[in-house]
Formats: sequence, structure tokens, C-alpha cells
Amino acid sequence: MFIDTHAHLNARQFAEDVDLVIEQARANGVNTMIVVGFDKETITGAVELARKYADIYAVIGWHPVDASECTDVDLLWIEELAADEKVVAIGEIGLDYYWDKSSKACQDSILRKQIRLAKKLDLPIVIHNRDATGDLIKVLKEEEASTVGGVMHCFSGSIETAKQCLDMNFYISIAGPVTFKNAKQLKEVAAYVPMDRLLIETDCPYLTPHPFRGKRNEPAYVRFVAEEIAYIRQVPVAAIAQATTANAKRIFRIS
Repeated sequence: MFIDTHAHLNARQFAEDVDLVIEQARANGVNTMIVVGFDKETITGAVELARKYADIYAVIGWHPVDASECTDVDLLWIEELAADEKVVAIGEIGLDYYWDKSSKACQDSILRKQIRLAKKLDLPIVIHNRDATGDLIKVLKEEEASTVGGVMHCFSGSIETAKQCLDMNFYISIAGPVTFKNAKQLKEVAAYVPMDRLLIETDCPYLTPHPFRGKRNEPAYVRFVAEEIAYIRQVPVAAIAQATTANAKRIFRIS
């Protein structure tokens, strides 16, 4: 059995058939899905799905790309929603220097506020990082994010960066790109990360793994991520499933 620790079933790409997608995930051994919201629309959708389905949990936070649109009222709203027992983390939050919708200073401020919120609520955080590793590590250290820990979502960095994150009490979550032939660095990370700190995800509908690359991603496809990691580490797929499921339950406190 697998847990997809990062899915966007609240995305518009699933508006017409989300129930069928959830059924297909279950049929492929995915017994829990973590749905992530990152703005007003998707946060609402994540919480609604978590309340509707027993095997779905929500992660809610404000994405760095849209940090300039996040107000203190929005953060208070997130805090209120986080009181729901089906909300298991604050995220995805972080830094994104690829897009330029929000300034670096604004992203920094919103990230720090949300880390402090997570510490106040005693919830882990789910981190988005794109082209901002140095500054991100700096913020996580300065804000003592290790006290709540969390997940480095869709990890794409080096072994050295993975080590820094592990040292700060973070789990490393690996997604579909590990199945790509040219993903040498990510395959090395998949072999390096300790089994008790490893997670798998789809980030669906994005980052579809081989052999469905180019099509819409779904939670059912998280098994291909597990299979690739099992191949890399030369262990049974069941071992990856068991470890990543236990890890997800631990960090998100899912019974």
C-alpha cells in the first residue's frame, strides 16, 4: 500500500472526474492521499476533499509565487482551518525564484510568517523550493524550522542539500522525475536518503512519471515512483511501500 504525500486533486484538471481518479488510486494500492492547497481556491478545495473522504488529508498554506497576494487576514484564515483534524501540515510554502510574480523580500516574509504559524500550531511544514536553495536553507535555520520539521516536497537538489535538510529534521519526498532517464542526480539522492526519511509523491496533475510522461498525472501513478526507487536501491517494492507509508504516517501523524 502506498501514500501519495503530495497531490493536487483540488486542481481544475480533476474537476470532471475526481471521484473516478480517487477510485483508480485505491485500486492501485494507494490507501491515503495528501491533498495540498496553496491559495484561496485550492485551500478550500483541499479541506473540502479531506472532509469528504476518510482516506484524504489536507495540507494548507500560501505558495511563494503568489506571496504578494497573501494578507494577514489570509494567514488568520489558514490558522482557523488548520484546527480541523484532517489538516496535517502547513504548506506548500517556501521560495520560488524561477517566477517573478512576488519579490524575494515578500516571499521571505510570507515564508517566515507561515513557519512561525506552524510552530504555534505544532504542525510540520511542506516546503516548495525552486532555484532558491541557499536562501531557503538560511530561512529554515534562522526560524528554527527543525522544531516542527516537515517535508522537502518534490526534491530536486543534490546529496549535499539533502543532507542539510535531513539534519534540520526534514523528510525527502521524491516524485515522478526520478523515473526519467536523465535524472542522474535525483537517482543518486534516492539511493542516499535513509529509508526512514524517505517519502513518495506525485505532485499530480504535474510531473507525470514514465511511462505516462506527457499525460495528466494521478495518485495511482505513485507506484511508478516507488518501483524506480526500489530498482535504484535494489530492494523489493514492498519495502519502499512499507517504509514510505510508515514515514508519512509519522510526519503527518496519521493513525
